[in-house]
Amino acid sequence: MPYLKKVIPQPEPIDCRILTAALDLFVQHGYHNISIHEIQKQAQVSIGSIYNYFGGKEGIARALYQHILNELDQAVDDVIAEGGSPSEQCKRVMADLFNYTETHRNIIAFAFHPKHAEFLPEEPRPSDSSAFTKMRGIVQRGMDLGEFRQMDTWVAASGMFGGAIRMIQLRLEGKIERPLPEYLEAVLLTARVGLCTQSAAQLVTPVPVQDLQAASIEAAA
Repeated sequence: MPYLKKVIPQPEPIDCRILTAALDLFVQHGYHNISIHEIQKQAQVSIGSIYNYFGGKEGIARALYQHILNELDQAVDDVIAEGGSPSEQCKRVMADLFNYTETHRNIIAFAFHPKHAEFLPEEPRPSDSSAFTKMRGIVQRGMDLGEFRQMDTWVAASGMFGGAIRMIQLRLEGKIERPLPEYLEAVLLTARVGLCTQSAAQLVTPVPVQDLQAASIEAAA
């Protein structure tokens, strides 16, 4: 089962095996290039089991998408539950996304797939999901507390997390060769520059100029 934190139960239940197989195949080859029989073969289950649990390929994709959005939602909930300032929470969310990109690549790749609407037209886009709504909420709280500058919430959230999401996309595309956690401080500094008030900006840990230049050069390559 494609979990971010939970240990996969053994033996893995049939529905979990189906979702795990589908995730790997959809990410590697694309939703439209995979047949129900290929999922059945990789999951080592019967066709009947797939139809009993999910009703077909679209049902598998829908269940997988909803499950992964729930996993991201739980990850953000865990960050919020830990407490701390909005700036600290933003950093932990960003760090978790970077770490999950390295350790759970296919989950993150499917979550950030840019064309879900082509095969899941009735499902909400990631930006409308509970996890991303809560991420915007963290940024809004930062503005309410005077930690971040006052601006449109969408602009502020894009400024805080947009660079990190783009770095994730570049890493998934193979444009960035180094692990994303190595870029965390540089990406965070870039986000904070435009958002933090003068008093909050004094709390930002400086990042060597050469590290920022290296990150920019590699991302643009």
